[in-house]
Amino acid sequence: MLPEKDITSLEDIKLLVDTFYTNIREDALLAPVFNERIKDNWPQHLQKMYSFWQTVLLQEHTYFGAPFAPHINLPVSNEHFEAWMQLFVKTVDALFTGEKAAEAKWRAGKMAELFSGKLAYIKANPNKAIL
Repeated sequence: MLPEKDITSLEDIKLLVDTFYTNIREDALLAPVFNERIKDNWPQHLQKMYSFWQTVLLQEHTYFGAPFAPHINLPVSNEHFEAWMQLFVKTVDALFTGEKAAEAKWRAGKMAELFSGKLAYIKANPNKAIL
């Protein structure tokens, strides 16, 4: 059965983020990367993600930060970004349908593309600053 609800509230954002990161923590490829970086700071990370997606999707400006910077030294490749994106799309599709759900998937794809490209550039040009 397809979901009948779009992403319209902070409660929806929390459901999306909590479900997505539960899936991340169970993924053989992604869990080690996230757990190594986040350690026991999951509540803080989830709160940051609620604010990020609330700002991006609902235009309620609660996130203030630089999303790329924490990812600079992660040991990830295109394989990780593809897995991340597949899990994100699967999570959104399982929970929501509609314009904001489609926007969430589009924005996540653009972020994955941007982060992957920046990380590839950094690896290929270790002596050049990107920030």
